[in-house]
Amino acid sequence: MNPAVAPPYPIVGGTDGDGIRASFGDRTVPWLLDRYRTAVPDKVFLTWEPHTGVAARSWTYEEFGIVVDRLAAGLQARGITPGERVVLLMDNCPDFLACWSAIVSIGAVAVCLNTRSSADELTYFDEHATPRAALVGAGFAETVATAMPGLSWTVSSTGTDAFGDSRDGALGELTTVAETPTPVSIDPMAPATIQYTSGTTARPKAVVWTHTNCLWAARTNAAHAGLRSDDTGLITLPLFHTNALGYSFLGLLWVGASIVLTPGFSVSRFWDVSVRHGCTWVSVVSFMLRALVDRPVPDEHTYRHWSGSAAVSWGPTGIRTTGWFGMTETVSHPVVSELAHPDPDGTMGVQAPEYAVAVVDEDGRPVPPGAVGELWVRGVAGVSLFAGYYRNDEATRDAFTESGWFRTGDRVCQDRTGRFRYVERAKDMLKVGGENVAAAEVERVVATVPGVREVAVVAAPDRMLGEVPVAFVIVAGSEDESRLASDIDAMCVRMLADFKRPRRVLFVDELPRSTLNKIAKARLRARLADEVEAPAR
Repeated sequence: MNPAVAPPYPIVGGTDGDGIRASFGDRTVPWLLDRYRTAVPDKVFLTWEPHTGVAARSWTYEEFGIVVDRLAAGLQARGITPGERVVLLMDNCPDFLACWSAIVSIGAVAVCLNTRSSADELTYFDEHATPRAALVGAGFAETVATAMPGLSWTVSSTGTDAFGDSRDGALGELTTVAETPTPVSIDPMAPATIQYTSGTTARPKAVVWTHTNCLWAARTNAAHAGLRSDDTGLITLPLFHTNALGYSFLGLLWVGASIVLTPGFSVSRFWDVSVRHGCTWVSVVSFMLRALVDRPVPDEHTYRHWSGSAAVSWGPTGIRTTGWFGMTETVSHPVVSELAHPDPDGTMGVQAPEYAVAVVDEDGRPVPPGAVGELWVRGVAGVSLFAGYYRNDEATRDAFTESGWFRTGDRVCQDRTGRFRYVERAKDMLKVGGENVAAAEVERVVATVPGVREVAVVAAPDRMLGEVPVAFVIVAGSEDESRLASDIDAMCVRMLADFKRPRRVLFVDELPRSTLNKIAKARLRARLADEVEAPAR
């Protein structure tokens, strides 16, 4: 793997890449994990609020650090060495945070996988990342054993095993080997974690973050959200994604705040949990706001503000959602709201001071204020931008222009005040309830079904999820459409995560074409939009 793409281009404010890297010195993630364990060992760091009615549990910075050390020693005893990849496949739970911290603290690389991945997707991740071992939720152990044969060993967790709930044959066993791991030397620019993200290709790409990337995420996200040491942040989004792992966990850890963790977002329990623990900040996505819009806001809440994909004012409640834009590849937010100056609803904010941004046309030329163009971002690879795509140097090169701009693939417009609004994905992508879905990945699976001559997947509007996949299919020969629809559904269930599966299969005689004979997907999307907007008959 080419660990970084670092073309010799100027950085924001004339600061060079070496200067930005130097601002972190020789610090790595283990330094951050120890920072508040030393400074405020008795402060509550993590509170676990399960959905099952079980009482909440809390751990201090010192108690969390002890668990991380024991897990790290157990991983070393199992033969994990610096640079080796360890799969992490768990739903939100305390063990996820402890395992991720333990993996990176001994110089290994945490490969964070979506828990909604299909067996076929897991097999691809196994072949592509070549991980040595896996730490998985108990419900995934059987599937992982079958789908990931390259693993040397797998250990399962029920969610809090490392914190004393199980010491016999599960994750807790790793904590019984030694109190502390053997110290290792870690290069700040060495890989720390990998996250698979959908692109326009038929398979997800593996985004590599270095230790410096993780510290950049922690410091910059904390600044963008205005986090403080007296904050209590609520995490409801999945930890295997950048939003919860980078924006929330690392950002809150950077300032020595407290975390309340839940298994996932629950509209019925959101306010109860928030009030009970005095939560002051949360990162949200659009479907959460849509779900909460009709819920009464309790007078006794303690939120200062929320952070999300766009600015939203909640009227008399006094809660303000500040906007930001970021990707796994950008580590933090190239565009962010100014905390001191409220933005109009629907805007994402202004250019963040830590990045350079540009809005350009198809030829890479800047567009005037108010015009729509693609958002380009410039930063430092391995610091403020990802280090590269694992085992895919060609994709890494293609993601950047010759002058060093990262192409986000997102179309935006910027007004004369400098504020940005999101318009659409420039690439062939869908956003399903906050999850990126590549149309090409879904089309690859549907096209393998006997009887499918051609397929095009586009987004259909959805009130709760924002958009969902719909497949337009041309039948080969005289196939029975009802049977073929069932076959397509069965294949997608086997091969794709549930959020990637088409919600509908529409059979057509032909697909609309552009002048270059490419499928005119805009016309397919317009057809679906017309169906949604048409009055009921």
